Amino acid sequence: MRKIILATLGLFTFYNIQAQEVTATPEYIKMLTSKWTGERLEDGRPKVSDAVLQRLKKIRIEEAWGFLRNKGFHNQHEGNWQIIHPNDVMTGRVLTTQYMPLRPDYQQVIKKQGGLEKRDTIGGSNSWPIEILKPGDVYVADGYGRIVDGTLIGSNLGNAIYANSKNGVVFDGGIRDLGGLLDIEGFNGWYRGEDPSYLQQEMLTSINMPIRIGRTTVLPGDVVLANRHGTIFIPAHLVDELVISSEFVALQDEFGFQRLREKKYLAGQIDSQWTQDIKDDFKDWLQKYPDNKLPMTRQELNDYIKARKF
Repeated sequence: MRKIILATLGLFTFYNIQAQEVTATPEYIKMLTSKWTGERLEDGRPKVSDAVLQRLKKIRIEEAWGFLRNKGFHNQHEGNWQIIHPNDVMTGRVLTTQYMPLRPDYQQVIKKQGGLEKRDTIGGSNSWPIEILKPGDVYVADGYGRIVDGTLIGSNLGNAIYANSKNGVVFDGGIRDLGGLLDIEGFNGWYRGEDPSYLQQEMLTSINMPIRIGRTTVLPGDVVLANRHGTIFIPAHLVDELVISSEFVALQDEFGFQRLREKKYLAGQIDSQWTQDIKDDFKDWLQKYPDNKLPMTRQELNDYIKARKF
């Protein structure tokens, strides 16, 4: 009984201390993302490889959504965005930030704790997450949908974000100076609306803690896939499998479309469980597929087919 009490007190103390931090500790992030077994960034977030992030750009939202639902993740997609460059696709490692309506006494606690964390307490705290962005990061902020007086960035901060991350943002909130943001080559953003007002009556409350973006729950170190069809937040430990699974489905679709145009099979045959004859035809088709046009390596493809016992 004494051991149970001590363990409970220790757990309570851990969470109580953690709750006082503005920025999550590496230990807390590692606990949140404990299923990830690969390399990590200094702040504890999973470091999904740049190569996988690049391959993810070619995955359709529907494929990623279906894969995650099959894994039990039903609340990872959010739509209805305005997009700075709607024809572009963005992927990256998520750095999370939460904002709340301004409350002066709480803001003083945040500023004091920020000072203890060696953060700039002279300027606005909305610069804090920008200062710690790394290449490949996507700055994801819960601005509770506020647009007027809830503009989280303008062109100055947009330039700072791109300088540090070479990437963009996903904001459940507003932006200002869209014209200036459009001029930042390579920068992109998903946001709720634009307004000329500056950020006021709103305060940053946490960095790299779990947040809500619309109908999704987002953890620091998730990977985001964002395109004109919405945003989907992928647990880091599932990204590799999601990518190759979706690439394989894309190859199946390409094969099926070709065979339908050739009128070799009926639509019902392709749009249902494949017979062994169709599977064998598909595997023969894959063997003739040029290696330099495959979305994965030939070895990855062969290993995936073997593992699936296709």
